[in-house]
Amino acid sequence: MQYKDYYKTLGVDQDATQDQIKQAYRRLARKYHPDVSKEKDAEEQFKAVGEAYEVLKDPEKRAAYDQLGNQWQAGQEFHPPPNWDAGFEFSGDDASVFSDFFESLFGRARRPSSGFAAHGRDHHAKVMIDLEDAYTGATRQISLNVPYVDETGHVRTRERTLNVRIPKGVQQGQQVRLSGQGDPGVGQGKAGDLYLEIEFRPHALYRAKGRDVYLDLPVAPWELALGAQVRVPTPAGKVEMSIPASSQSGSKLRLAGKGIPGKTSGDLYVILQCVVPPAKTDQERQIYEDMEREMAFNPRQRLNV
Repeated sequence: MQYKDYYKTLGVDQDATQDQIKQAYRRLARKYHPDVSKEKDAEEQFKAVGEAYEVLKDPEKRAAYDQLGNQWQAGQEFHPPPNWDAGFEFSGDDASVFSDFFESLFGRARRPSSGFAAHGRDHHAKVMIDLEDAYTGATRQISLNVPYVDETGHVRTRERTLNVRIPKGVQQGQQVRLSGQGDPGVGQGKAGDLYLEIEFRPHALYRAKGRDVYLDLPVAPWELALGAQVRVPTPAGKVEMSIPASSQSGSKLRLAGKGIPGKTSGDLYVILQCVVPPAKTDQERQIYEDMEREMAFNPRQRLNV
């Protein structure tokens, strides 16, 4: 998939006002409308112009697209960076009518809100929290970038700060609903809601998959060979764990119920990673030489090499 330069598609500069973008769209839409255009690729161009306008007319999408576009150029191979849109607030859209590029950016769980026309639009935003918050629940202050159009017609962003209760047991990808925090309603219509999609910040120790959590645990060769009782960190605190004798590096041990809490709590999987002590001194080298001589161990025996 290639990156699409929507400004180039509409023939406008990146600092164009919203009125300039609208004028460029109207001109090109007339030029390429399939019912009147004699251009060979009119239908394809008409769709491309419509997609570009869908992004650039919307201050929310345009602000996020501009931030992403600083890292890419048209024609380059494109894959959205993880969490590229974290902290941006969006209203709903149906991305299925546009290209794969558009859907990869704006198609995640963003659909028009239901109800009467007087009901305010729902908004969506991705927010980053710590894995530990999912174990205990927490109240966190979260800042969102809310785009708007200033008096000169340019898109700007302002910061919106909310105190959000993170429920205990929340999973990555789950949505937290904040009632009435979307667009205001018209007349007596109810305000829309704000849906916060939860994403865990990268952690130095853990990685989560559903309710299960994984930890790579460094162990010494003798702990694998002889077995050992070791202390293991978990997001809820340290626990004792037994390593069976004759374990191998890469073995996976399960701590039942030590994953993310829930009606059925997840498990914590400990992956044993052997760390070989360096032989820096003559005495340390002698130990390894004695092991080589006494144990006659060939780790590649099954390879027949």
